Amino acid sequence: MTILVIGGTGFIGSHLVRELSQMGHSVSVFHRGSTQARWPSKSILGERRDLAAIRPKADVVIDLILSSGAQAEALMEAFRGVAGRVVVASSIDVYRACGMLHGSEEGPLEPVPLTEDSPLRTKLQTYPPAQLKMLQKLFGWIDDEYDKIPVERTILSDPELPGTVLRLPMIYGPGDHLSRFHPVLKRIDDGRRRILFEEGWAAWRSPRGYVENVAAALALAAVSERAAGRVYNVAETPAFSELDWAGKIAAATGWDGEFIILPKERTPPHLVLPGNSAPALGSGFNPYPSRTRLQGSGAARRSHSPHHCLGARTPARRIQSAQV
Repeated sequence: MTILVIGGTGFIGSHLVRELSQMGHSVSVFHRGSTQARWPSKSILGERRDLAAIRPKADVVIDLILSSGAQAEALMEAFRGVAGRVVVASSIDVYRACGMLHGSEEGPLEPVPLTEDSPLRTKLQTYPPAQLKMLQKLFGWIDDEYDKIPVERTILSDPELPGTVLRLPMIYGPGDHLSRFHPVLKRIDDGRRRILFEEGWAAWRSPRGYVENVAAALALAAVSERAAGRVYNVAETPAFSELDWAGKIAAATGWDGEFIILPKERTPPHLVLPGNSAPALGSGFNPYPSRTRLQGSGAARRSHSPHHCLGARTPARRIQSAQV
């Protein structure tokens, strides 16, 4: 199978290209040339706006970096008639539960676990402007119109070019730009014997996925014809709380200090995070069985730098055996 990956040199894409290549597929990577693909693949250089002119042929096109409905429309226009199917990476931020977390949605909390049929946000501005600007500094592909809901609608509604959508979780692993484990690791490396948690944040749960497992899920959806027209939530199970994760990091690094849980009114303001009234955003995002394992302290990546984190992949053979 010939597969074109857009965004194939980044955090997820490099693992996806490797996964597809090891499965025996012919992989091309469309990118700007600033970073080279880490695994054998054909490079096609250009900007997103060049796709309409280049129109590279492929059985499946995987786009990891679609930001807006306008970009999705241009993608479908470029590949209609030259590709057999389009697979796109979406996000858990499409759900109303995420809007509740950010304060843009009103009403009761959503029942959990969330499923692919759980309600989506009713407001199309995913993040407040200040937060969007911060994300744009980390991820150059995010534009001012970022919202995965119109992306999904465009990809799944085309009458000629079938689409598949995967809603991705909070992704961790080496190269994580958001440095999700850094707050705990930094305190451990600073030699602290006690680490404070606000009680709401300690109980908060969100779907997560190790980067290589997420890449394997994308590869599986790309090569399965049964995935056409479908939406999949991708994440590990169970969904651990923030306190659970901190405990796993402590065990992996050999830290034997104490976690102190405080009520909100006694917690230092800089440790009180928004959204604590919604402690169960997304337990249960799970299209296939998976498990999470943090490496022991000898192999763990520990650094003061926020560009390192801990993690280990679930063997891909377990993921490949799951049904789409």
